[in-house]
Amino acid sequence: MRRTRILTALLALAAGLLAGTPPALAADAPTAAGSTDTAQTAVAADTYTWKNARIDGGGFVPGIVFNRSEKNLAYARTDIGGAYRWTESTKSWTPLLDSVGWDEWGHTGVVSLASDSVDPDKVYAAVGTYTNSWDPTNGAVLRSSDRGAGWQKADLPFKLGGNMPGRGMGERLAVDPNRNSVLYLGAPSGKGLWRSTDSGASWSRVTAFPNAGNYVQDATDTSGYASDNQGIVWVTFDESTGTKGSTTQTVYVGVADKDNAVYRSTDGGTTWSRLAGQPTGCLAHKGVLDAANGYLYLAYSDKGGPYDGGKGRLWRYATGSGTWTDISPVAEADTYYGFGGLTVDRQHPGTVMATAYSSWWPDTQIFRSTDSGGTWTKAWDYTSYPNRSNRYTMDVSSVPWLTFGANPAPPEQTPKLGWMTEALEIDPFDSARMMYGTGATIYGIENLTDWDGGGTFTVEPMVRGLEETAVNDLVSPPSGAPLLSALGDIGGFRHTDLTKVPSMMYTSPNLTTTTGLDYAETNPNTVVRVGDLDSGPHIGFSTDNGANWFAGTDPSSVTGGGTVAAASDGSRFVWSPSGTGVQYTTGFGTSWSASSGIPAGARVESDRADPKTFYGFKSGTFYMSSDGGATFTASPASGLPSGDSVRFKALPGTKGDVWLAGGASDGAYGLWHSTDGGATFTRLAGVEQADTIGFGKAATGASYQTLYTSAKIGGVRGIFRSTDKGATWTRINDDAHQWGWTGAAITGDPRVYGRVYVSTNGRGIVYGDTSDTSGGGGGTDPAPSGACAVTYRITNQWSGGFQADVTLTNTGTSAWNGWTLGWTFPDGQRITQLWNADPTQDGAAVTARNVSWNAAVAPGSSVGFGFTGSWTGSNTRPTSFRLDDRTCTAT
Repeated sequence: MRRTRILTALLALAAGLLAGTPPALAADAPTAAGSTDTAQTAVAADTYTWKNARIDGGGFVPGIVFNRSEKNLAYARTDIGGAYRWTESTKSWTPLLDSVGWDEWGHTGVVSLASDSVDPDKVYAAVGTYTNSWDPTNGAVLRSSDRGAGWQKADLPFKLGGNMPGRGMGERLAVDPNRNSVLYLGAPSGKGLWRSTDSGASWSRVTAFPNAGNYVQDATDTSGYASDNQGIVWVTFDESTGTKGSTTQTVYVGVADKDNAVYRSTDGGTTWSRLAGQPTGCLAHKGVLDAANGYLYLAYSDKGGPYDGGKGRLWRYATGSGTWTDISPVAEADTYYGFGGLTVDRQHPGTVMATAYSSWWPDTQIFRSTDSGGTWTKAWDYTSYPNRSNRYTMDVSSVPWLTFGANPAPPEQTPKLGWMTEALEIDPFDSARMMYGTGATIYGIENLTDWDGGGTFTVEPMVRGLEETAVNDLVSPPSGAPLLSALGDIGGFRHTDLTKVPSMMYTSPNLTTTTGLDYAETNPNTVVRVGDLDSGPHIGFSTDNGANWFAGTDPSSVTGGGTVAAASDGSRFVWSPSGTGVQYTTGFGTSWSASSGIPAGARVESDRADPKTFYGFKSGTFYMSSDGGATFTASPASGLPSGDSVRFKALPGTKGDVWLAGGASDGAYGLWHSTDGGATFTRLAGVEQADTIGFGKAATGASYQTLYTSAKIGGVRGIFRSTDKGATWTRINDDAHQWGWTGAAITGDPRVYGRVYVSTNGRGIVYGDTSDTSGGGGGTDPAPSGACAVTYRITNQWSGGFQADVTLTNTGTSAWNGWTLGWTFPDGQRITQLWNADPTQDGAAVTARNVSWNAAVAPGSSVGFGFTGSWTGSNTRPTSFRLDDRTCTAT
């Protein structure tokens, strides 16, 4: 189903990594600039509060680690989005690697985690995203003595691959449970087994270890991605062979070698030997030891995963006798998947569970045994094909998009139990709780033991706080929803409330990855998006601000989304898809015509004031069209970046006002401004590097909209804001909030001064609000100007319930562009359902906010909404209504 996880990171970074502008090329920060440019920079002069626009999940979680000595202490790792710690009091995850900076963006990929059972305050993370040239830095082992609140780093002499093939195997990093100053790390790329004896501060190769692995996914891949040796894939200690303070004597190591998958040392790592009698022909994805019963359990697959795997087995090794037993729950001939997830119930060690991680269709499978693998039961079985009988129910009401808007035919169901289920862990202190990772989320079960009595257990998302989407584009229209996003893997969302999970990603078409997104500046209800899909149209349109969509028609030869631009009034569109040249259309893309004068693959944008003016950029040349995209003319402007790692935007409301950011450190790199539609550009002094540009509400007293950029200014890499047209800049993030690579998109909010939305490559959509109340409203939504009148009418009433209609009239002289109406119920009535507005209620206080299609209210016009409610005792009508900070006349 969702197999594009690896592509997400590569596509999000493609412009920089493959066209010569990777984050690696940025200089180390912070350093003194030594610049003579006149622009001034106030570093961290403003205090911002940073949050995620909630999506909850959205990417692959390959590892979950519980601490074995402290209850409720757990960690999760992601392939490109950092690591997280579980917070039991809020049932949520806390991000731990937001401090990773631009120049070390690869350290947001976490290949392994280890939590110290001797000292639970200590945690370790092996970081690095790719083992090939895409990743600019070597891997590292991060160590923390405060549960990930702060980190120290030990650089390694090789790369690690948190987003490489085989990343679901593990854990490759392990702490000796008896002598916690000793750690082992399994390396990829033939680099072998490594050991630290000083709590992760320094590392050296275990030269006595005889096998560095030999399995590669695809030896013909010249990029080095699929052809990399997956190496040493897990380390497991037998804690019963050591005493507190002394080195554990028996250590098991898993190797990516189908004929020699498991090795053992019985002398504390001095010597190693292949485990005799082991099965061959498959890779051991996991090795989990039950020291109480003397069993090492192993989950095998014929491939490294996390996507592939066609056959698999489960084996049990008796550590005392050396006996191997095939404990697979089904015959090998009946498998079409590999086994990956593997866990033991530490309270009842005879209970073991495993997953069919690569069972994409019709669903993943989870197996459970309570007799050490002697017999098994399944999470679901067929009754009479294609009908299924499930031992579970699924409740995804907290993350409703996990249904993916699907309506599959049996035996498929929605939501699915998952896919890529390599992470599976029973809470070592609570046999009833289990967490497992999928390609999209973390699921949790808190009544797991009901399985054994024939009861039904409940599966629900346990992912709040873990945000793992890769962001390709962001827009914040002047009306309607405050934020629309273009995301990898799950398409994108319309956020009407940043604090709530949207009900569904974009559908019709349901693009896997959205690569471009735009709206009509003077008609924000018109929105267009483009992206990738295995088959079907690559473009969708909306006429209600992204709430509903319909598919357009592709020109011939389209293979991918590319970029797209909407005319300022929504009358026409220009599209630069993959697979063919730039195209233009009037209306909603029922037919397309080829644009002339502009090369294929150009990035396209629209002027935000003139509906017939469009712009493009390709390979150092800026292009202009004044006839709706039919023909383009190359600009004579020189000195622009020569590569294609460029993003540019036109300022809303002003024709020909264009800002361009991008470049590479081996050539032109910075921020440019044009006031004549791209005919000429002026480079901004003092901006050494810039990768994005966005606009937001102007500061109080300012005559120009606020600028935002991800840039290097004054020798410092960060997120910057300017309220004076780029003359001066203020860094608004800090070293604790860097999020790795932030070069895909940025936008301010046109309605809230200081609010900025920042793209990340794996940490979701981050937004910040300023504490500066002098700038332009201090982060509160603007109030409509003009007077107002409200009519409140109870249309029906019955015992305990009622229905009412509310009419809000603009009695002023200027139009409203968004409104929020508030009142207080005299008798504590409660709203049960409200339509034509978005409600919130806190006690007796109610607010109703416009929806996308009724935000604009002209002078003399009215807007209405209705609701049903409940009452007890009395149902007195409210007599006072406020439109933001204005009191309305009430009738």
